[in-house]
Amino acid sequence: MESAEIRRRWLSFFEERGHAVVPSASLIADDPTLLLVNAGMVPFKPYFLGETKPPAPRATSVQKCVRTPDIEEVGKTTRHGTFFQMCGNFSFGDYFKEGAIKYAWELLTSSVADGGYGLEPEKLWITVYLDDDEAETIWRDVIGVPAERIQRLGKKDNFWSMGVPGPCGPCSEINYDRGPEFGVEGGPAVNDERYVEIWNLVFMQYERGAGDGKEDFPILGDLPSKNIDTGLGLERLAMILQGVQNMYETDTLRVVMDKATELTGVQYGAAQGTDVSMRVVADHMRTSVMLIGDGVTPGNEGRGYVLRRIMRRAIRNMRLMGATGPVVQDLVDVVINTMGQQYPELVTDRKRIETVALAEEAAFLKAVKGGTNILDTAVTETKAAGGTVLSGDKAFLLHDTWGFPIDLTLEMAAEQGLSVDEPGFRRLMQEQRDRAKADAKAKKTGHADVSSYREIADSAGATEFTGYATNQGESTIVGLLVNGVSAPAASEGDDVEVVLDRTPFYAEGGGQLADQGRIKLDSGAVIVVRDVQQPVPGVSVHKGSVQVGEVTVGASAYAAIDVNRRRAIARAHSATHLTHQALRDALGPTAAQAGSENSPGRFRFDFGSPNAVPGTVLTDVEQKINDVLSRELDVTAEIMSIDEAKKQGAIAEFGEKYGERVRVVTIGDFSKELCGGTHVANTAQLGLVKLLGESSIGSGVRRVEALVGVDAYNFLAKEHTVVAQLQELVKGRPEELPEKIASMLGKLKDAEKEIEKFRAEKVLQAAAGLAENAQDIKGVALVVGTVPDGTGADDLRKLVLDVRGRIQGDRAAVVALFTTANDRPLTVIATNEAARERGLKAGDLVRTAAKTLGGGGGGKPDVAQGGGQNPAAIPDAIAAVERLVVETA
Repeated sequence: MESAEIRRRWLSFFEERGHAVVPSASLIADDPTLLLVNAGMVPFKPYFLGETKPPAPRATSVQKCVRTPDIEEVGKTTRHGTFFQMCGNFSFGDYFKEGAIKYAWELLTSSVADGGYGLEPEKLWITVYLDDDEAETIWRDVIGVPAERIQRLGKKDNFWSMGVPGPCGPCSEINYDRGPEFGVEGGPAVNDERYVEIWNLVFMQYERGAGDGKEDFPILGDLPSKNIDTGLGLERLAMILQGVQNMYETDTLRVVMDKATELTGVQYGAAQGTDVSMRVVADHMRTSVMLIGDGVTPGNEGRGYVLRRIMRRAIRNMRLMGATGPVVQDLVDVVINTMGQQYPELVTDRKRIETVALAEEAAFLKAVKGGTNILDTAVTETKAAGGTVLSGDKAFLLHDTWGFPIDLTLEMAAEQGLSVDEPGFRRLMQEQRDRAKADAKAKKTGHADVSSYREIADSAGATEFTGYATNQGESTIVGLLVNGVSAPAASEGDDVEVVLDRTPFYAEGGGQLADQGRIKLDSGAVIVVRDVQQPVPGVSVHKGSVQVGEVTVGASAYAAIDVNRRRAIARAHSATHLTHQALRDALGPTAAQAGSENSPGRFRFDFGSPNAVPGTVLTDVEQKINDVLSRELDVTAEIMSIDEAKKQGAIAEFGEKYGERVRVVTIGDFSKELCGGTHVANTAQLGLVKLLGESSIGSGVRRVEALVGVDAYNFLAKEHTVVAQLQELVKGRPEELPEKIASMLGKLKDAEKEIEKFRAEKVLQAAAGLAENAQDIKGVALVVGTVPDGTGADDLRKLVLDVRGRIQGDRAAVVALFTTANDRPLTVIATNEAARERGLKAGDLVRTAAKTLGGGGGGKPDVAQGGGQNPAAIPDAIAAVERLVVETA
């Protein structure tokens, strides 16, 4: 039975039994604690935690999942993988243990002709939690499983929780006996290789407290409502139903290995080393396609780094098997053809997925070429110094400059017999993150525990957003936090977080910045609102300060937004939609949105593109946008089902989570997108859109920045002023400016070359005199001194080598010259062979000098270069070089 059929039967079985079929959520987790969805129940977590009301009392799904803690183990065994599909059925206060157990047994053991999976009942073994007598009784007396095939296991194996205080409960696992060829008998308690777990039934009936690990936490009591959360691993069931030894031989992975064989000539099963590479390629390429399909793009942080890491591991393993050219196109195609049977959007989005994957392959092959040389040099230097550990800063350089994932450096260093200072690398990576990243979570939740917002949501319900229709209105304060703690009142000067029962304030989301404004109370108190966020779904938290009076929970209020700010943001948001569509028209569907920010009078828009957008194309895009403005198209919004929106061709943003009912914003006959933001009523209200340019923000992702309305006009007015000033300076018409300025720059460049040539000749003329005045230090000819400020590094190097060459005979020679360039000291030192035989090496001398100058340096034993921060220390550096020559000679 193929994987696609296993999936179809699962959903059909539970739909026929009253379960709402929930499509797989994106792999991009809608959870700040997760990079990627790593379990089938993750999309249902808000329902189990009571944050959101479930859409139905029963639900079922086949959820895409990615787990990456054991990436290095993938391929080494047949059990580790990164992507998997988890089939789940869920009950929210509806059926409980007996219902879940009956459904599982019926689906597994019913004949294929009757819609089941046709497993032999006698091969199924059951485990239950130690004291779960109820579950054992149901299995034994209701289902009829013999007592000898039911085993009890402890908290570690058969008790489930989310790892934090909240819902938990005992599990019951269904295991399949693969036969004596897979090990000794005795059930899953004895051998989990032979008795493979295929389905886990979680009976969520208790509330747990705080504690560490899987076992060390207290049970606080029963939940008010008992729930069911089950998970069946599709790949494991496919392995059994397809009669193969492991998941890599199932239909969705075997075809990838077959393609790798076709590309490399290597047969799976021929040797342990190439078998590992085959499994890495199969797993990682499938995961890469699924991640790109859900909108992840390769990068150096977060989920982008996960994708980059696994893609580059796959490509490198193809090269280890003998592939010499690009391979990604063929591998991506076979994955899409196979997985597209279950996820048709992969086929629809083939072009974009291929574009992103091919761009990453090209970038990596380029990085490998440059980075391998750097790594080889570092390995050689480490071994020459007698070391066995490649330094963390070298590994960081390979990562930061050449895009080498650390695991690639680890593997390549290990092949050369070296380990890597991984803690040192991690420390440097963390330092870089600390410098570069702001704490986004702090912005979302302020200083408050999320539970404070949940309590408000439980007592007052969701905030009603009225901002589509009005800019102001009456409301009631239903929640108040001061310094992150719930409070009944707040006084003048307090920083507060206010929750209203209804609000015209737009909470930041979907790329649109939050509204600002004021909340006035009947008592005369005034709150100035600076920001609005939704830390938990449906609850808008107004962040600001009490300007006048006292604020109390339950007080009537009048909320009013800053209308001018809202209008400016709305213009930017509508312009973003127009830019998105115009770019897709120009570049194709690969120019899909990868992020945006709409702020007053300006916006930025990120989109997929493997290459820079030519200036002429950007000009055409800008022209098209402004043509649409002149057509005065109406902008409308409509609520509809997600299926209807897709039928109408509405564009959805990758990574966004949409419900069954969505809001579709349509701009005339030009654009149609799923969007919850605020917009203008007509394109004429935008006035003008000016694209400032585009740039790269990561592999395969570009960013356009633009101005809208008055901001665009002011920008063009300033440009006009600059053009007028240039006209006056060069005495030419506007259309002549490029040619005239280019001519002037050309003449200036020629003049600079002549000056540089003259300076170099002047410097080199000093070589003879410097050589003649060499000091004699214990038989060593030492030339040390300064040359005119402004001498460049190349000229200084030429002079030092020229002087060294003028010292006659087999006399040992050291030449160390210093200068100041761009307000920084610079030195180049050279030694000849006779000097090096006496222990005088240029690298050692440069490091001594550079340390005195407040910097660093290095090079080869015959010539080295260094610099520093303090030009005033040059005399001390000269003295330090002289002392070292005296001591060494």
